[in-house]
Amino acid sequence: MKTRVPKIREIQCVSILNRSSIPSVDYAINPYTGCEHGCVYCYSDFMCRFRRHREQWGTFVDAKVNAPQVLRQQLPKVKPGLISLSTVTDPYQPLERKYELTRACLQELIDHPFAVSILTKSALVLRDLDVLSRLGQVDVGMTITTLDEKLRKIFEPRAPSIPDRLHALRQLSVAGIRTWVFFGPVLPSFSDDLRTVGEMLRVFRKSGAQSVLVDRVNLYPLVWRKLRTVFARHFPEKLSHLERVKGDGQRYSSRLRADIRREAARSGIPCDIVF
Repeated sequence: MKTRVPKIREIQCVSILNRSSIPSVDYAINPYTGCEHGCVYCYSDFMCRFRRHREQWGTFVDAKVNAPQVLRQQLPKVKPGLISLSTVTDPYQPLERKYELTRACLQELIDHPFAVSILTKSALVLRDLDVLSRLGQVDVGMTITTLDEKLRKIFEPRAPSIPDRLHALRQLSVAGIRTWVFFGPVLPSFSDDLRTVGEMLRVFRKSGAQSVLVDRVNLYPLVWRKLRTVFARHFPEKLSHLERVKGDGQRYSSRLRADIRREAARSGIPCDIVF
């Protein structure tokens, strides 16, 4: 699959600490709009409507270069709560090496009583261990949808490798940071069978994850079109299963939930299923 180099812009934001609609999460910080990873299953393309982007999601990134300064102004004015970094982008995507916006935002939080939950696909989070260790309450989640690098390159073409993510989990755990895995979306035909689910949960536990959050694939119209194209091109023999997942979502979800609960009990790792 061909991938394009994302178009990068530097922008100014008016607000960076925003109320979240996610249950149990009070605020969201998204230092970037857009994402370089180009994951086929990503649902965040809805953000294009709010940012007036004509480009397809995954082909652009806006760096909110004044985010740390805006956060500094906002923090004294809001009630402490749980902050998620990030909800519609990866806070440690490759551009973070240059801009260090996530690091700067975390530094602003050191002297404030907020809990921080980070979700990423990147081992770049290890760069900020010095900052994480100074936060009062922090955890780091690593998104992992498959253990197969060949599949990762197809479904997450510009995302970091799976070995790098597992290494980051281990290092964070050794450093005393609470770690977890976002196993989502579960990929139909590739990570939704009983054996694979069990293998993945065992690997997560051995890598230091203390818990797992699981979500199934959400086949919104654009996601469905992109996934169907990828399956037709690379895995035509598996296309019928993807179509069954779309056509009988309730039965599929029920079976998948039962399999995950069974393997979680065997693996000894707590799993929270959110579908």
